[in-house]
Amino acid sequence: MEHHQGQTKWSQFGSLIIIFFFWGFVAAGNSMLIPVFKKNFTLTQFEAQLVEWAFYVAYFVGSAIFFMISMRSDVLQKFGYKKTLASGLVLSAAGAFLFVPAAVMDNFWVFLIALFTVGLGFSVQQIVANPLAIKMGSPQTGAHRLTLAGGINSLGTTIAPILFGIVFFGTGSEQTELNMEDVKLPFIILGSAFLLVALFLMFSKIEDPEKTEDIVSEPAERFRLFRYPQLVLVMLAIFIYVGVEVSIGSNLPALLQTEAFGGVMEHSIAPFISLYWGSLMIGRWNGGINVFNTSKTMNLLLKFIVPFIAFGVIIGANSLSGKDVSTFYIYPIWIVLFILMSFIGGKNAGKTLMIFGISGALMMVMGLVYPDKQIAQYFFISGGLFCSIMWPAIFDLAIAGLGKNTGKASSFLIMMILGGGVIPLIQGWICDFDQTRPEGILGITFTHFSYVIPVVCFIYLAFYGFITPRILKKQGISLSEPENG
Repeated sequence: MEHHQGQTKWSQFGSLIIIFFFWGFVAAGNSMLIPVFKKNFTLTQFEAQLVEWAFYVAYFVGSAIFFMISMRSDVLQKFGYKKTLASGLVLSAAGAFLFVPAAVMDNFWVFLIALFTVGLGFSVQQIVANPLAIKMGSPQTGAHRLTLAGGINSLGTTIAPILFGIVFFGTGSEQTELNMEDVKLPFIILGSAFLLVALFLMFSKIEDPEKTEDIVSEPAERFRLFRYPQLVLVMLAIFIYVGVEVSIGSNLPALLQTEAFGGVMEHSIAPFISLYWGSLMIGRWNGGINVFNTSKTMNLLLKFIVPFIAFGVIIGANSLSGKDVSTFYIYPIWIVLFILMSFIGGKNAGKTLMIFGISGALMMVMGLVYPDKQIAQYFFISGGLFCSIMWPAIFDLAIAGLGKNTGKASSFLIMMILGGGVIPLIQGWICDFDQTRPEGILGITFTHFSYVIPVVCFIYLAFYGFITPRILKKQGISLSEPENG
């Protein structure tokens, strides 16, 4: 029933990727809020990570509610994509505007409530947007569309730390103090943007799901999670993937503030956060090339050119904000390594996950053991490169063979974004041992040692990429793409 889907429906897809941009912008903005809140409210690293907890636990709550409702009535079939997306945006707007009273009261817990509300709206958007992106064209290029959308998402993550840094501390590095009142402005703008996009969506040409597609014998109300073994594995994979992606970036300020890593102050951290999240942009822009119908020669050429264009965007944006990023010029070494690994992974989702999981684990190990800390920091930052194209591969494997149950399964998957709140807490808890055991462990600080958590995470993701295609093959499902795909 998918013969009608051909080329990517760009007019529809273009409006959808705006939402992906919002997700990235807010996620990276959290990384800037953590060191600011930590200093202003005198928090431990564990307590500061409650920023991520409040934001990502909302995904779990929102998805759980969505699933319970869907057991009685198919939400997407009843309300359609546009109305459901718009309602999620309105909810996120309400959360963004809550930053105003939070700043006025100078209350950390009200800030957390505001972030929770924003995340609650995002959970609704995620449930709809990810499968919708796959359906906006050929299923064989669905993962590539998600990768391209992820590239726009990562553009948001790249510029967010820069813009937040300018709002909080101005340009350059002369301003070091922050008034909590300054936190209001970006979220007032965000809330207004959410409402405008919601209005725009209601007048867009996004098609609602067809009532008759993907007919299956299993009634919707009898959907059982364990009927699909790959779903159990993917739920843990998404939990870990989102967790490691968020944890590397959100604990990066604490690492850079240690004496061994240069004692970087809050007002100088934004470029490093931008480079980390920008690394995801580099990878996703590279992966998004496969969406376009280009010759093999042009495709190969773009695979080398586009990552460095993305890197140039990172350098340029930070330079325009008045930051000295000359130390970043060594980073192309890791970009080239990423490009080589992407060729090995090819277009096979399982193989890609396995290769990038192993590569990510090795990068984290190198960051832990490399003696020159100015170099070691780039091994940790490169975790963004190797996370960059995992999400579409994970999601593509997850929904294979689900048919009409895709919507319900998707809500389970979005619940697992909770990992973005849990794993940073675990890593932050390890960091706090530096307060009671300043001698550290194994010759390094506990903050440095905490990056053993991402090592474990990447290893599981490599395992998931290895085992899931074999499970799907036993179900008669092949994910091999045609060479021209």
